[in-house]
Amino acid sequence: PALFMENARKGSIVSRASSASSVPNTDDEDSDYHQEPYKESYKDRRRRARTQAEQKRRDAIKKGYDDLQAIVPTCEQQDFSIGCQKLSKAIVLQKTIDYIQFLHKEKKKQEEEVSTLRKDVMALKIMKVNYEQIVKAHQDNPNEGKDQVSDKVKFNVFQGIMDSLFQSFNASISVTSFRELSACVFSWIEEHCKPQTLRDIVIGVLHQVKSQLY
Repeated sequence: PALFMENARKGSIVSRASSASSVPNTDDEDSDYHQEPYKESYKDRRRRARTQAEQKRRDAIKKGYDDLQAIVPTCEQQDFSIGCQKLSKAIVLQKTIDYIQFLHKEKKKQEEEVSTLRKDVMALKIMKVNYEQIVKAHQDNPNEGKDQVSDKVKFNVFQGIMDSLFQSFNASISVTSFRELSACVFSWIEEHCKPQTLRDIVIGVLHQVKSQLY
């Protein structure tokens, strides 16, 4: 009986151990069950972040092309070759390049016009100084030559001389910078304001005025 009881007790222990081993490990499965959805959620978040970043990039590019179409006048004009279709990105870029080149040409043209106007201003200042000197000399001697030459004839002579000097000044002087002006103005004076040159200019103007009077 003692041996029987011992065998029965061992059998009971083995049976309980077997039963325990057949019960699923709920702790491990619960752990795996909860970790797997977390990994999938992290992947989803990364995928969603990449999608949003890509969408932002595309929106930024689209906004850039829309801004170009709004800024460049030629993009707003009707293009009969494509009808009412939306302009492609290639056409928008080409029209933008053409417009920038046009602006560069206009800028260069305006700079040349400004340079010409500066020459005109400089010449007018010289003429003003000369005219003031003539007026002052006339005021100091108001009766000198009054009966011989009228003020109108004097002015015509003065205008003819100044016009001749202005033409040579405008063709020779550069006013792009003070250095160029300084370098050119002295050479212009030496070449076009020599006594013999001025004498020839005055004689030519007098002959012209004389032909107009008679």
